[in-house]
Amino acid sequence: MATFRKLALLAALFPGAAMAAPPADDTAWDFIAGLTSEVGQRLAGSEAEARGRAWAADKLKAMGFRNVAIEPATTRAYVRGTDAARLTVPVPQRLAVSALGFSGTTPDAGIEAEVVYFASLDALQAAPAGSLTGKIVFLDHAMRAAQDGSGYGPYGQARRAGPAVASTKGAAAIVIRSIGTDSHRNPHTGVTNWPAGVTPIPAAAMSNPDADMLVRLIGKGKALRMALTLTGRTAESLPTGNVIGDLPGRNPALPPILVGCHLDSWDLGTGALDDGAGCAIVTAAALKAQSAGPTLRTIRVLLAGAEEIGAAGGAAYAKAHPERHALAMESDSGSDRIWRVEMKFAPSNAALADKVAASLAPLGIVRGKGEVEGGADVGPVIKAQKLAVIDLTQDMTHYFDIHHTPDDTLDKIDRAALTQNVDAWAAVLGVVANAAEEIAPAD
Repeated sequence: MATFRKLALLAALFPGAAMAAPPADDTAWDFIAGLTSEVGQRLAGSEAEARGRAWAADKLKAMGFRNVAIEPATTRAYVRGTDAARLTVPVPQRLAVSALGFSGTTPDAGIEAEVVYFASLDALQAAPAGSLTGKIVFLDHAMRAAQDGSGYGPYGQARRAGPAVASTKGAAAIVIRSIGTDSHRNPHTGVTNWPAGVTPIPAAAMSNPDADMLVRLIGKGKALRMALTLTGRTAESLPTGNVIGDLPGRNPALPPILVGCHLDSWDLGTGALDDGAGCAIVTAAALKAQSAGPTLRTIRVLLAGAEEIGAAGGAAYAKAHPERHALAMESDSGSDRIWRVEMKFAPSNAALADKVAASLAPLGIVRGKGEVEGGADVGPVIKAQKLAVIDLTQDMTHYFDIHHTPDDTLDKIDRAALTQNVDAWAAVLGVVANAAEEIAPAD
C-alpha cells in the first residue's frame, strides 16, 4: 500500500511522468523489430522482398488475421551494383554516393569527367542543348525540414526529373545533392524517371556533407573532375506481390475498411521507418480496434509490394480486388506523432467525419482542411472506386533526415510516438469500422 501511495503522489506531482513509461502493448514494436531483424532490407523484386512477404504472411496468421494470402505480381525494378565516386581534381577525395533507382550504367571501370555545377533544377533546365556533352552534372538544391514534409514534393524533382534533363543536354552522368534534410554522410537513394525517348545516364545521389564540400570548392573558383562508377541495372518483370489479411466483421455484407502500407524498402537501411513502421501501425491498430470483439465491418490490411520503384503492388491490388470497399487509409510517413487528420467523405457522411475528428481530439490531433492524398499503395483502388479517404498526418520534421538512407533502422523509432500512432489509428477504425450507415463514394 505504501508503494501505491508513493506512485500516486508521484503521478500527482509529475503528471507527465506516466508518459515516459514503456508502452503496455508491444505489438507494433515487435512487428518492426522482427521484420527488420529477421528479414532486413527488402529491395523490390529481390529475393529479400520475397522473404519479407513470407515473413509477413506468417506474422499475420500468428496475430489472428484471417484469409491471409500472398498475391503475386511483377514489377520493373532496379538491381544495385557497385556505387562509387571520388573527386580527382582539385584534390583526390572519396565521396559518399548511392545510385538512384533506374540509373543508367557506367562501364565496370567507371567514367571520369569534368563537373559542371547547377544550383537548381531550373538552372539545369535553362542550359543550352548539347552544352553538357561528356560532362558530369552536379545538381544542387535547398531542401529544408517541414512538419508536414511539404519540401519533398518540389525539391524531390531534382531526383525525379533532374537526370532526364541532364541527359537531354548531353551529360555523361549526373550527381545530385541528396533529397534529405540531414547533415550525416549518408546518401539518400530513390527512383528517377526517364521519359520515352530519353537515354538513361548514370545518376547518383551524394551525401549532404560531400555536396557542401563541392560547393565550397566551386565557390573558390576551383575546377572539378569526378570519377564515377555505377554498375547497377534495370530489370523487367521481376517478382513482387502483396500480402493481405482480414479481421472479419460482424456483417460481412458491408464493404470493408482497407488500411495499407508497403512491405518493400530501399536496400541501404532496413526499412524500419519506410515503411516497416507503417505496416506495424496498421496491423496493430486493426487488432486493437477489435480487442473488445469484432467490429461491424471487416478490416483488411494491405502490405503492398514494390512501392519504392513505382507502386506496382497498389496497382496490382486494385486490379485483383474490384469488389466494393468502403474507405481506405495508408501509413507511410514514419512513426513520429500524428498531429493532424484530413478527410474526404461524401456530404452524406459529414456526421461520420465529425465522429472521427472527435475520436482523435483527446490525442491532441487537429482537423485540417488540406488536400487528402491516401497514398501510393491504396491510391489505385481509391481512384477506381472513388473511395472515402482519411489521412493521419505524422510529424515529418525529421523524417527526411533518415528517409532512403542507411540510417533507416529500428533504433530511430520512438516507442511512445509509435504507440500514439497505433492509438490514433485504432480510434479511427473504431469509428469507421463500426459505421452502420452507407459510406458513400467521395466523388
